[in-house]
Amino acid sequence: MSLSMQHNKTELKTTGRVIHWAWVYDIGMNILFLGKRKKLDEKAILLAEIKPVDKVLDVGCGTGNLAIDVKKLAGDKGEVFGIDPAAEMIEFASNKATKAKLDIKFRIGAIENIPFPDNYFDVVLSTLMIHHLPGDELKLKGFSEIHRVLKPRGTLLVVDIDPPNALIAFLISHHNTSPRQYQPFMEKSGFREVEFGGTGFRMFSFIKGMAEK
Repeated sequence: MSLSMQHNKTELKTTGRVIHWAWVYDIGMNILFLGKRKKLDEKAILLAEIKPVDKVLDVGCGTGNLAIDVKKLAGDKGEVFGIDPAAEMIEFASNKATKAKLDIKFRIGAIENIPFPDNYFDVVLSTLMIHHLPGDELKLKGFSEIHRVLKPRGTLLVVDIDPPNALIAFLISHHNTSPRQYQPFMEKSGFREVEFGGTGFRMFSFIKGMAEK
């Protein structure tokens, strides 16, 4: 079995919200972004300043689109990994990578218990996932886990929903959070040089930090 197919169908227990509908996920995202979701992923890769030799983790990888784009950039020298708590998503992502003949290591995993050793990654990415985490405790645990698996001075880049007003936040945000609200959790977890800004897409922004160790 290739590294890109290392997964099983055992569902992982997590207190975060888990999306199971892998077979319609890409369709839904294309509708939501009017066919421009790939552009948001490309923007995330640019903001993260990923280098071809980097070891990169996508947390909450879904059907694997971002990880696939990262691997195309990284080439043979870079290593790309993706985790998601939904077995359906991991299977779907693995099949995509296999069809594209890309060596991406997908596995079932949750942000609060990332299945990798300390100081393992140069870059960790997470897009449209953190808002699924209910409560401050889980968010802090998630950012602390990301800090743990990043190498010293490694980069975290999060892209997420940033509602322009309270009404839209109430209507679309699962837990009423946006990237600029993640800064306290990141700083408590050991991230420094934290910055946030726009992505070029309305209602979506980023926050970025460096793992100080």
